[in-house]
Formats: sequence, structure tokens, C-alpha cells
Amino acid sequence: MTTIDVKHIAKLAELPLTQEEEKKFKKQLSAILEHIEKLSSVDISQVAETSQVTGLENVDREDSASASFSQEEATSQAKIKHNGLFEVPVILEEAVE
Repeated sequence: MTTIDVKHIAKLAELPLTQEEEKKFKKQLSAILEHIEKLSSVDISQVAETSQVTGLENVDREDSASASFSQEEATSQAKIKHNGLFEVPVILEEAVE
């Protein structure tokens, strides 16, 4: 990992870095890449693929609608109604068309 690589990555990520940060990240990124290189050499041909290791499973259920209020019941305690709907004060200064 070179300083030019770090500057390029920082530019792609739109991160302004000081020279001190460039040196710091150069060391850190180099260490990460070395670790990845070590991992790449490990034989995993006998390891089964998995998407998670907790043993938890998604529990799905069929969607269903439960009983709900009728429109009349829902608006029964409204202070002002119009055509079976709640009527509220105007909150916009101009009408939107």
C-alpha cells in the first residue's frame, strides 16, 4: 500500500486526509491487506457454506386483516366531519394544485 493508494482511496471516499492521517491509514490498510492475503491462502474446500451461524430461522405467517372500525365508528368522535371524513384546519398558505 502506497501513499498514492491511500490518497486515491480517500479521494474516492471523499475524505480529506492530513499527511499524518495518510501515514496512519497507509499502515492500517497495509495490515488489513496482509491479513486478507493470509486468509486467501487458507483451504476452505471442505467447509460447508452458510449464511448465518446462530441457528435462528425466520418465522413467517400469512398476512390477514383483523376486524377494524367502520368509517362511521372511526369518525364518530371527530369535532368536524365532511362527507364521512375528518375535517381539519387548513395548514398550507396557498392551495396546491
